[in-house]
Amino acid sequence: MSNRYDRVRRDLVQHPQTWLITGVAGFIGSNLLETLLKLDQHVVGLDNFATGHRRNLDEVRSLVGVDQWQRFRFIEGDIRNPAECAAAVKGVDHVLHQAALGSVPRSLLDPIATHEVNLSGFLNMLLAARDARVKSFTYAASSSTYGDHAGLPKVEDRIGRPLSPYAVTKYANELYASVFARNYGFKTIGLRYFNVFGQRQDPDGAYAAVIPRWTAALINGNEVVINGDGETSRDFCFVANAVQANLLAACADEASRDQVYNVAVGDRTTLNQLYDYLKATLALHGVQPGEHRAAYGPARDGDIRHSQANVEKAERLLGYADAVPLAQGLAVAMPWYVRFVAQRNDRGDDARGFNEAIQMTAG
Repeated sequence: MSNRYDRVRRDLVQHPQTWLITGVAGFIGSNLLETLLKLDQHVVGLDNFATGHRRNLDEVRSLVGVDQWQRFRFIEGDIRNPAECAAAVKGVDHVLHQAALGSVPRSLLDPIATHEVNLSGFLNMLLAARDARVKSFTYAASSSTYGDHAGLPKVEDRIGRPLSPYAVTKYANELYASVFARNYGFKTIGLRYFNVFGQRQDPDGAYAAVIPRWTAALINGNEVVINGDGETSRDFCFVANAVQANLLAACADEASRDQVYNVAVGDRTTLNQLYDYLKATLALHGVQPGEHRAAYGPARDGDIRHSQANVEKAERLLGYADAVPLAQGLAVAMPWYVRFVAQRNDRGDDARGFNEAIQMTAG
């Protein structure tokens, strides 16, 4: 990892801080929790389990020591409730705001719910953190903010028109953050995630991301449907990269705040290539998809054709470096996916997420 990231982690171990992670039971939130507890930090977690899972917290508990787990305090609450936001930030040094209602398709079907969580909830957290005078506020932004801007790679100061209600909320987060810096001197950092994947990413449900959904389908011999011709491309980002960016952002100097940063690898992979990579990686872990062939369906509303990040700004101002590439990330995450699917199959749990047609989630 980067020299600065190494220094940040050493400093945190020597001088423990108190952190609030919203959406702590979710995919990225639980990975942040695991990392911070292993660094002997004190962590408060806020989640309402709308999209997160108790099993994620249970898994983190099994991976850290008893002493480290005792440094964690969980609050079951909702960012749409201002009082619960205010209670959660009390005594906190750093806020890592991950809570959101993700998915472009979901936002097209229910824009009001997306607005209430992603925009009103964000504003509640921003106000609570400002009033509590926390040291830092880092929030999950999104590559969906680039909208219909066709240029590649994506550079932070050049965006287009939003293509979905989800993208509107994420862009509005950035606008609110900028206004708070200008009017209240409360400077934050937004991290524009590009298609993050990794362990504890849910393969279930109609809005699951492409990598866990396809992986689960391949393991179970179910249909994989690729939207469009399969030449749509994305910059797939392993979750360890998102964790690195969050810690670097929280510990950034004043001059690096009131900014947004791309968090990705800086590469492009087509859906056809991803499908082949998943089959090959599964084969290395004892799963043989064999002659499995993907089906092709219509392109999805709200999707852009290509996405690739320029990460030079994060490298220059935050010290972000050594981003884990797709193949390496898949190699690390695949044992978790295989084990998770096997456990669900053994329990005979509801397999909706494995039997439905596979949809890709952008952003």
